[in-house]
Amino acid sequence: MTRRLSLAVIGLTLSSSWGNGHATTYRALLRAFAARGHRVTFLERDQPWYADHRDLPDPDFCRLILYRDRRHLRRFRELIVEADMAIIGSYVAEGAAIGRWVQGVRRGATGFYDIDTPITLSGLRGGRLDYLSPELVAGYDPYLSFTGGPALETLETRYGAPAARLLYCTADERLHRPLSVKPRFDLGYLGTYSADRQPALERLLVEPARLAPDLSFVVAGPQFPESIDWPANVTRYSHVSPADHPAFYAGCRFTLNVTRSDMVGSGFSPSVRLFEAAACASPVLSDRWPGIENIFTPGREILLVEETREVLAILRDMAESERLALGKAARRRFLYAHSSDQRAGELEKHLLEALARHGRAGKQADMEASPGSTRAAARPLPTEAVVLRG
Repeated sequence: MTRRLSLAVIGLTLSSSWGNGHATTYRALLRAFAARGHRVTFLERDQPWYADHRDLPDPDFCRLILYRDRRHLRRFRELIVEADMAIIGSYVAEGAAIGRWVQGVRRGATGFYDIDTPITLSGLRGGRLDYLSPELVAGYDPYLSFTGGPALETLETRYGAPAARLLYCTADERLHRPLSVKPRFDLGYLGTYSADRQPALERLLVEPARLAPDLSFVVAGPQFPESIDWPANVTRYSHVSPADHPAFYAGCRFTLNVTRSDMVGSGFSPSVRLFEAAACASPVLSDRWPGIENIFTPGREILLVEETREVLAILRDMAESERLALGKAARRRFLYAHSSDQRAGELEKHLLEALARHGRAGKQADMEASPGSTRAAARPLPTEAVVLRG
């Protein structure tokens, strides 16, 4: 039986899915990880833009702590030190300074989960990151990356990561399921605005909408500039909550997946929305990038498109039976290779291997589980903490 582990994660956000893909990734992964018998604490900086859009204030699978700033975070030193594993996430405010502190105070392994690996590597080369510095990489074991392929070798050979390990994002299969809903739209896109992603969105959705006024389209997500001239047959939603994502996918005959330019350049960087759509059996049209064929099989589980005319041909000509078969095949592949339980098992393996290298494989969790344990982490947290679940 796998040892029970205590895990402390300092991440961008768990409580709010607004304007980011981190929250839904952490939710699916950590829920499944906790279901395997492990104990999780998530520490999140209390940012006003997330406070205004908090859609998971009380998670039932982990303890959620909101801290005000780096000084306030230090009040949870004991919790972070005594966890079997502490993990820092990408894009955490002052993450480099926090990482130096955590690596300095912990006696055992400290990991890093990079949900933005291509952006991170670009920033490391240019010295432009607030959340990581080159010298910190060697102190993270394991360095978990949502990007595979050559990026893993770069992290190890150029920056000295002791163990760069692939951990793709995932989706919660309990939430993301097919729904018996008649589609309202021919093609839909769900994602936060990104300037480097917009040209592909224009080419693969906006221009098809202009050329096919008889078809219907939808774009959902925050931060799109008001200056964008959307065709009349494009419906806009500023935000769709995670609980409503399955209904969004079911309401579209096809879902469009568009990838940020850094991710396209690195390849091997599937987005959380790609996995969500597949889990919902929504037929996906996607841009091309290296490694996508290792995740879903083109032509059978996903359709790859580059030009406006290809999108229009699929929307107009694909038989309904083929469309439904495409979505079902994608869901089968997701459940087999990319489910949250699969990812949680991968995370568990990577953590146990790192703990074995550091001689600390689950000792603290065993102490907690033993009768009469007086483990410090079980004591009340500081009263200054904002604890939403504990």
